[in-house]
Amino acid sequence: MDRARLAEFLRTRREALQPEDVGVPRGRRRRTPGLRREEVAALSGISTDYYTRIEQPRGPLPSEQVLGAISRGLHLTLAERDHVFRLAGYAPARTEVRADHVNAGLMRVFDRLQDTPAQIVNTLGETLVQTPLAVALLGDETAYTGLMRSRVYRWFTDPDARRQSPPEDRPAHSRTLVARIAEAAATSGPRSRADAIVAALLTESPEFAALWEEHPVAGPSCEPKRVLNASVGEVVLHGQTLLDPDQSQALVVFTAEPGSESHAKLELLGVLGAQHLSADSLAAV
Repeated sequence: MDRARLAEFLRTRREALQPEDVGVPRGRRRRTPGLRREEVAALSGISTDYYTRIEQPRGPLPSEQVLGAISRGLHLTLAERDHVFRLAGYAPARTEVRADHVNAGLMRVFDRLQDTPAQIVNTLGETLVQTPLAVALLGDETAYTGLMRSRVYRWFTDPDARRQSPPEDRPAHSRTLVARIAEAAATSGPRSRADAIVAALLTESPEFAALWEEHPVAGPSCEPKRVLNASVGEVVLHGQTLLDPDQSQALVVFTAEPGSESHAKLELLGVLGAQHLSADSLAAV
């Protein structure tokens, strides 16, 4: 591990990134060029002290997971992310693992949608990042590990995963999910993460196995989506998708028709979510 070069590289990228690039208010007393260390730490989901020790440089060797989170927080390109891994003494991640790193341009769009329910997902149905309103609407989908990261796997193995969908909508949703994971498995091939999800579901879910035998194919769909939320009830949403073909990811933005009951419920969720975050912050003090 080249601690000095890693620290210098992270510092230069931090100072080059402006608050407006990541949706952070600039404030009146900002003297630091670019972002502050605590802002990068917050964007990366790690403590300020931990990030500071990496950049100084001192402290333990950061894990690949931490380096991936920092790379995302700094909006690094894939090439820059791989460079960070090399400086830390790790080999660059495999292609399908690198797909977890969100494209810097896609992140810049995402950062400007913090008052909107939006999230970035990959072809495996794994949610990589969510806005606060998306968390309030759908729950924290980034907290899962292993096969449970995939909403396809959760849908067919965890009864709780279906509670947000009205019963009459579930059969069509099941078929769509099977079609999408089948496409991902065909694209990535044997011994891929998609292939592992399919193999597990064929063993664990008779419903999935039956649908798999029908070879469903997913087409474009812009139909409204109904979501059952514990706080506000049923919300009718339209999903708009921005694709990043290079990294097999999509930015999904949920909107409700202006003036509708669902639009009012989204606004209420925004207030409830802000109150929840404030309560969490106070509890942590």
